[in-house]
Amino acid sequence: MSNEMLDQNFWDDHYKNNTTAWDLGAISPPLKDFFDAIEDKDIAILIPGCGNTYEASYLLDQGFTNITVIDIAPTLIKIIQNKFATNLHIEVILGDFFKHQGEYDLIVEQTFFCALPPEMRQQYVAKTHQLLKKNGLLAGLLFDRTFDGGPPFGGDKAFYQSLFEGAFEILTLETAKNSVLPRADKEVFIKFKKNSDVHATVIKVENQNLVLTDYVTTLTAGLEIINSSVNTLSNEVLIVSTEEINLSKAFDLNGVQFKTVV
Repeated sequence: MSNEMLDQNFWDDHYKNNTTAWDLGAISPPLKDFFDAIEDKDIAILIPGCGNTYEASYLLDQGFTNITVIDIAPTLIKIIQNKFATNLHIEVILGDFFKHQGEYDLIVEQTFFCALPPEMRQQYVAKTHQLLKKNGLLAGLLFDRTFDGGPPFGGDKAFYQSLFEGAFEILTLETAKNSVLPRADKEVFIKFKKNSDVHATVIKVENQNLVLTDYVTTLTAGLEIINSSVNTLSNEVLIVSTEEINLSKAFDLNGVQFKTVV
């Protein structure tokens, strides 16, 4: 499915109709174990695509004090706002993760990455990198399998390594040891530390029917490139570089227009 089809209405309809087959009904065991090992209960935590907030509920029960959850589905967010109406330690946001602004020590990944259209994965890398504080962590679970159609959309360890390396230090990328039975040996647990010495930028080609890979060399001329990755539609490229790329306005290169997306 395209980004246009997986819009706010798509996800809101699932919550309105209670068709949320991805919902485990409880916190995932690998995430519970990870949270139990965190000593500082005051770190700033973001949970994007938060769903029914089992992870947030568990964190609050364990005494964590600074949690933000964000989701695009209004029906869901209304439920969550009522659920946490009297709790001052959690902020509930109805909004687009890719437009969100803030600074966090930890971003928790749980069935958000896999719900995004595959062409948005480069944006995900850049946005999580942007939102994390220096040496902040991206941690959670990713699928280690493929799917017919989607969402969810799958992947594997080699793909995740190639996508995230450079922007993040890969601390952990391994098969989850205690997934729920239906997902046993089909999930990887990740713990990636932000590389604060680089910038992660996504550039989009504005013109249709053009292949971005033909222009990557020109776009990155003179830059020290740590990693780069072109999305599945070949219209966006993630560039991880030691210098910042800032295209505040669309610019023209031999008649082809580009702009910074993230």
